[in-house]
Amino acid sequence: MFGFGKEKRADTVAQSDPRMAVFLGIGATSAAGETVTVESALGVPAVWAAVNFLAGTLAGLPLNIYSLSGTSRTRIKTGLGPILHDAVNDGMSSFDWRKYTFEQALTHGRGVSYIERNANGAVVNIWPLDPLKLTVKLSNGSKRYEYNYNGRKVFYEASEIIDLPMMLRSDMLSARSPISTNRDVIGLAQAATKYGAKFFANGGVPPFAITGPIKSAGGLQRAADDLGRAVAKASADNSPAVALPEGHDIKPIGTDPEKLQFVETQRFQVEQIARIYSLPPTFLQDLTHGTFSNTEQQDLHFVKHTLKRWVEQFEQELNLKILGRKPGSRYIEMNVDGLLRGDFKTRMEGYSLGVQSGTFTPNENRRRENLPDVEGGDQAFMQGANMPLDGNLEKPKEGENGA
Repeated sequence: MFGFGKEKRADTVAQSDPRMAVFLGIGATSAAGETVTVESALGVPAVWAAVNFLAGTLAGLPLNIYSLSGTSRTRIKTGLGPILHDAVNDGMSSFDWRKYTFEQALTHGRGVSYIERNANGAVVNIWPLDPLKLTVKLSNGSKRYEYNYNGRKVFYEASEIIDLPMMLRSDMLSARSPISTNRDVIGLAQAATKYGAKFFANGGVPPFAITGPIKSAGGLQRAADDLGRAVAKASADNSPAVALPEGHDIKPIGTDPEKLQFVETQRFQVEQIARIYSLPPTFLQDLTHGTFSNTEQQDLHFVKHTLKRWVEQFEQELNLKILGRKPGSRYIEMNVDGLLRGDFKTRMEGYSLGVQSGTFTPNENRRRENLPDVEGGDQAFMQGANMPLDGNLEKPKEGENGA
C-alpha cells in the first residue's frame, strides 16, 4: 500500500522525538495509580463520546474544491474533486479517511496522510498513515517524515504529507497527545469506573469484617469465607440477605460510595474531559445543568469556538500540501452548513430569507436540496415593500397619476 514512497538514505540529523510513552502504546501512570493508554482512555465513556463526536462531525462536513472566476465560484467535479468529496483511494471513502485522521489527532495527537501523485504531479490517491510508525525530523531546515513500513524506512518530504497535529511541542516536530498530557484526569476517571464495576460485581456489598465470639484467627477466616460465598450466592440468585450467626456482626471496611461522592466524582470527570476537547458538556450527554436556552447557546459555542478551529486548520493544510503556496484560482473548503442537514426547519427558513433578500436564487437553493431547476428560478428576487426610513417618497411628476 505504501510501496510508492521514496526510499532514501537515512537522515544523519539527530532525531528529536520526545513523545510520551502513552503515544507509543506503553502507557503512563497517573496520580491515581492507573496506567493510561489510548486504549484504556477510550474505555472511559466520556473520552469515547468526545473523540467519536468530534471526529464524526468533522468527517460529515462536505469537502469540495472550487475554482474562482471573477466574482463567481464553480465547484470542481472532476479530477481532485471526487477524491476529496467521495473516495480518497480505491478502498476508502472520504468520510472514513477524515474520520480516521481526526480520531488519531484527538487521541495520539497527530493525524497524517500521504499524497500520491502521478508523473504529471496530479493527485491520484490519499493514503492515511499510522502516526505510531511516524517520526518527524528536521533536515536542512525542512521537515522530513520517516515512516516505518513493515520494518523498512520510507522517507517523505513535507509537501507529500498532510499533517494534522492537535498541538505541537516547542520543537515544532513532535505533537502532544491530549490523553497523555491529561493522564491524571483520565486516570481518575478510569479508577472511578473500575471502583464502580468492582462494587456492583460484589452485589453492591462493600468489603467487610466479621466480629463475634469466635476468637481464633482460623475460625474468623472460615466464617468470613462462608459469609462471602453466601453473599455472592444471594446476589446471583436474587435471594434474601444471609442471616449472621448469633452474636456476630459485620463492620464495613473502607468508605462507602455515598461518602466518597462517587456519582459527583464521575459527573465532574465528564466536565473535565469536556474541557480537554473544548466541548460543552451537553455534547457528552451531560444535561445536569442543561436548559432549552443554554443548550442552544452551547450549540453555537461549539461551532464558533471548537469546530471552526479544526475546519480552518484542515482546510489550510489541504490547500498548502495539495495545491501549494500559489494555488491560483482554486481552493479547498469544508462546508459548515452541512450541520443543518438534519435540521429541516432551520434550513428552510434560511433558504426563504436568502431568496427574499436577493442573496440566493430559487434554483440555487433547490440544487442544495438535490431538486430539479424550475423555469424562472435562476433570477434573483427581492421583496418590494421596503421604503426609506424618513418616509420621503419620490413625488409623481407633473402629468402622471392625474397630477
